[in-house]
Amino acid sequence: MRFATAAVVVGATAVGAMAEEPLMRVYMDHARVLRLDRPVSKVIIGNAKVADATVADARTIVLTGRSFGTTNLVLLDADGNAIVDERILVSIDEGNTVRVFRQTDRSVLSCTPNCEEHSTRADTGG
Repeated sequence: MRFATAAVVVGATAVGAMAEEPLMRVYMDHARVLRLDRPVSKVIIGNAKVADATVADARTIVLTGRSFGTTNLVLLDADGNAIVDERILVSIDEGNTVRVFRQTDRSVLSCTPNCEEHSTRADTGG
């Protein structure tokens, strides 16, 4: 019984630590500009299918959401020190959207001002 209690405490601590990590939100197919106080030497994205980072200049990174999911972004200076080390959450911009459910099918409509079906890469084959 002691081992079960210890496992629960350790598990709760691990979940709490994950919840405290910095999380940067980026919307799918949108760009977010990151301005830094130091020049960047290396840019590392954990999963390039989820997000992409482009170096605009040594102190400006453009982060683009590619697909739903989470990944991480690490930016290193010339000495190899981490300038940024954060998790990224890529999600859909839910503003002005309507979801339509037909049995097991789901459609997302973007309504600005007229409603049109939201296209995704899977819909277009890309």
